[in-house]
Amino acid sequence: MKQLLLLWLCILTTLTRAQTVKNNTIVIGRVDSVTSSVLNEKRKLWVYVPAGANDPTYAQQRYPVLYVLDGDAHFASVMGMVQQLSQVNGNTVLPEMIVVGIPNTNRTRDLTPTHVTSAPGLPAEALKSSGGGENFTAFLEKELIPYVDAHYPTVPHRTLVGHSFGGLLVMNTLLHHPALFDNYVALDPSMWWDGQKLLREAPGLLAQPGLAGRALFVGIANTMPTGFDTVQVRRDTSSATDFMRSKLSLRDELARHSGNGLRVRSKYYPNDTHGSVPLPATYDALRFLFQAYAPSPAALYDLSEPGSKIQPAAFVEAHYQRVSAAMGYPVLPPEPMVNSLAYYLLQSNQAAHALAMFQLNARNYPTSFNVHDSLGDYYSAQKQPALAIAAYTKALQLKDTPDTRQKLSKLRAKK
Repeated sequence: MKQLLLLWLCILTTLTRAQTVKNNTIVIGRVDSVTSSVLNEKRKLWVYVPAGANDPTYAQQRYPVLYVLDGDAHFASVMGMVQQLSQVNGNTVLPEMIVVGIPNTNRTRDLTPTHVTSAPGLPAEALKSSGGGENFTAFLEKELIPYVDAHYPTVPHRTLVGHSFGGLLVMNTLLHHPALFDNYVALDPSMWWDGQKLLREAPGLLAQPGLAGRALFVGIANTMPTGFDTVQVRRDTSSATDFMRSKLSLRDELARHSGNGLRVRSKYYPNDTHGSVPLPATYDALRFLFQAYAPSPAALYDLSEPGSKIQPAAFVEAHYQRVSAAMGYPVLPPEPMVNSLAYYLLQSNQAAHALAMFQLNARNYPTSFNVHDSLGDYYSAQKQPALAIAAYTKALQLKDTPDTRQKLSKLRAKK
């Protein structure tokens, strides 16, 4: 059992699927589009789908969806983090996810919840169309999310990530439409907008019952003038500290409503600017939002101790039951991971543990060709030809492959 810790940490490295390479170009996603009657325009989408969605060896997987505002700026970095933490080096820190980047057409219009005629640093021309945030949220709810759910293998678990004006829209969506997403990530949100109108509304909205079960991460960059600290900013009333003060006030308000059922974490990044904060804050947000997803290092250590009485299959099954409770929908242990663990245990002369793993997959993925083919391999290795023949026959009923047919023919020839 000692090697099982290393196996859990490393075996998925062999399952990591490289990004598609076409014509010497590395492809990390595809461009899709939705014709919106709400916005009266065609909106492009940048979409990443885990490669396992199209792997015919295993039962089709379905995935949570992470929506990224300002997709033209943040899609690549967010997608890279999701892939790194859910696949690369055997990581299961996050679930594999579909990432949908939403590029802008009129950023000020779509990401601000109220109309203003003047705002620091923004030209009057850009402000003429401001205040379309509620309309954009209607686009998300009535058109974009239904389109993604209809065309991609999704599960009912959604995360919204936004920076700056995007962070403002994230907060407006959480406070006014909390049921639309499960998780909200507001990166340096522009809570100063419209005289801090949304911030002033927050106390009443944070008391609503609809926030229970949701999660929010707020990342705060250092946007203070020289000579100020966070204590001085809170006391200041000048326009120079308005942005920083509004973010700190949001943090304070969230703390005052800690009993509303909203799971919250906010973090200040003293060494990051408004422009640099999205990368570290998104990483921290993902770790916070999905902290229940990966087994703890201590649990893995206990599992790997010599003489451990922990049953690998029971451990995996119980862990994903806890994950299901945290995610709010049934999360099955990934078929490829369980399959690889089972083969490792079989090759390590731990037949009983291996069978328990193969049977776990059979219960969870009864219509998978691979599940029954693998069971056939187990029974063949254990010199149980009748059971192996039955398993291979079932596999071939689901998918006819020359390799499995050859294994079945060899067994029948020996009878």
